Amino acid sequence: MIRVYNWVDRKFDLNLPVWMWQNLLERLRGTPARVEDRVRAWPRELLTRRVNDKWSVQERVGHLLDVEPLWWGRLDDFDAGAETLRPADMSNLKSVEANHNAASLEQLFKDFRAARAAFVRRIENYDEAAALRTGLHPRLKTPIRVIDHITFVCEHDDHELAKMAETISILHEQ
Repeated sequence: MIRVYNWVDRKFDLNLPVWMWQNLLERLRGTPARVEDRVRAWPRELLTRRVNDKWSVQERVGHLLDVEPLWWGRLDDFDAGAETLRPADMSNLKSVEANHNAASLEQLFKDFRAARAAFVRRIENYDEAAALRTGLHPRLKTPIRVIDHITFVCEHDDHELAKMAETISILHEQ
């Protein structure tokens, strides 16, 4: 099996044309359903099990919810004309301390679906000028546009889904 590449080591080609905006919104809208579809059939004891001391599938679901305020906050930064966007907590302290394995998976699904829907509602009527505002991404050390930020969010969603699939595959083999 080809392993999922480490998120913090990824480089991004963030140059989508603005006409891809609606496609990105569909990716954003679809993530909660994709997450639910990926994990719903698996028993709780597998979804809450860690592999090689990495997050469990359920912890990854919770993490997707935990980073929504960062995505929203960066939109605030773009709106305010901030030169540099707010940084992520690379220790993921919120996700580490949340004890998502003790939570109800259904509640995590519900909360993530609601948070993501609010995020999409905020940006679905952006015009081209809004989509092309820029700010410096603090980790990538490069200016990005709002459309690049949305691409980044979609890529993060896909990364977490891939890690969930990888974890399920490993556990299924055991």
